[in-house]
Amino acid sequence: MAEATVHAQPAWVLLAYLIAGICFILALRGLSSPDTSRRGNTTGMIGMAIAVLTTIYVAFFYVAPMPTGSLYGQPTGDDFGVGARALVEILVAIAIGGGIGLVTARKIQMTAMPQLVAAFHSLVGMAAVLVGAAAYLNPEAFGIAVRITPIASPSIISILPVSRIEMGLGVAIGAITFSGSVIAFLKLNGNMSGKPILLPARHIINLGTLLGILGLIAYFVQDQSPWVFFTIMGLSFAIGFLLIIPIGGADMPVVISMLNSYSGWAAAAMGFTLHNSAMIITGALVGSSGAILSYIMCRAMNRSFISVIAGGFGAVASSGDAAAIDRPYKRGSAEDAAFLMKQAEQVIIVPGYGMAVAQAQHAVREMADLLKKEGVKVKYAIHPVAGRMPGHMNVLLAEANVPYDEVFELEDINSEFAQTDVAYVIGANDVTNPAAKTDKSSPIYGMPVLDVEKARTCLFVKRSMGGVGYAGIDNELFYRDNTMMLLGDAKKMTEEIVKALG
Repeated sequence: MAEATVHAQPAWVLLAYLIAGICFILALRGLSSPDTSRRGNTTGMIGMAIAVLTTIYVAFFYVAPMPTGSLYGQPTGDDFGVGARALVEILVAIAIGGGIGLVTARKIQMTAMPQLVAAFHSLVGMAAVLVGAAAYLNPEAFGIAVRITPIASPSIISILPVSRIEMGLGVAIGAITFSGSVIAFLKLNGNMSGKPILLPARHIINLGTLLGILGLIAYFVQDQSPWVFFTIMGLSFAIGFLLIIPIGGADMPVVISMLNSYSGWAAAAMGFTLHNSAMIITGALVGSSGAILSYIMCRAMNRSFISVIAGGFGAVASSGDAAAIDRPYKRGSAEDAAFLMKQAEQVIIVPGYGMAVAQAQHAVREMADLLKKEGVKVKYAIHPVAGRMPGHMNVLLAEANVPYDEVFELEDINSEFAQTDVAYVIGANDVTNPAAKTDKSSPIYGMPVLDVEKARTCLFVKRSMGGVGYAGIDNELFYRDNTMMLLGDAKKMTEEIVKALG
């Protein structure tokens, strides 16, 4: 005899989750443009508030009747005690997590935002793994099991076949997201080298591991033994590690976007296990948008999408080992830069990670305002992968209240450098390196770069000549005749230029 738990969520709960999902869709639409990004953030917060409050209400009023065999039903007198305990546990968890998030959000610097994003992705992945493990260990509580009672035998709890697939996929994707995000965090935070770490026969190992995971998930439908479930989990943790370590620093923004997609699919898979439509909608939105963004960024970098997600396919061991070249270069001062820019008709400012490190965005905007008062036309050129995550430079400039109509993407402004008097590059090393167009041995070869070398004068702000970019290679632009190196802290140098302009 088989007995299954039937889930019948109240209609208003489904409606509330649907409204939350619509808010998330509108939030994504708002975030697609700097002009509407604040409204998009607000809409997303409203949607999340609706989803959380609905879940809390359901936990209090509908989780209690579990002992009677119905997860969503009409509570009885004794059920409120169980519901109250569940509510207290949820509120305590929210308070702890919310407190950590609030403190982190208030203290985190923009320079650490990429690694923070990677860390958050890892938490989403681990949450999916823990939910999957809880569902596996107590499937009746999740309403995904039937109790089989053979004649003259003790009852056997069998997880529904479709739930085994959902559970296996959710745990696998969550584990990959967790371990991959941990490696990304270590690379971004400087605890681990940003250059590719290439294992022998890595593609064969990766392919074999992935096929093993998929085969075990298929076998899990027939056999729900613990060794199958936990082997899927263990192999998934391993493949997340193996997929990310071969990816070099130049491709790290794509990795962040890709891991964001993985976290969404993990959440969606767990949404099926929890019978939570809000998680399914939200996870699908995050997963699909992250995948699309990763594809767009790969196209912008002239990278193969499949090659990147397959674990740095095509990476070479030599990347990241270069040092600065000892060659003559032209050094200038803040006064020299101010004079050149004051005499220019157009100045294009190219922000990079160096601006983020120095927190120089406000000084850059002040410099631009002074130049505009002198009648100089000022524009900003943004490379899609400048910084350490998608949109990193756009966020920094928005923080400094730079007008959106002055900010241009690579494909919209690259043709203007040849008619520009001064290009002011502030810490954007790899995305301005001409080697991407000429040196086939370079790890960034083929990646579209900003054509700053075509400007009449290129002013390059760099802390010293001893360092190299995140991809680990020197920039030949430093040694060209039309380049003037402004060595020093980016914020201090820009502030000195502002004084000279005044």
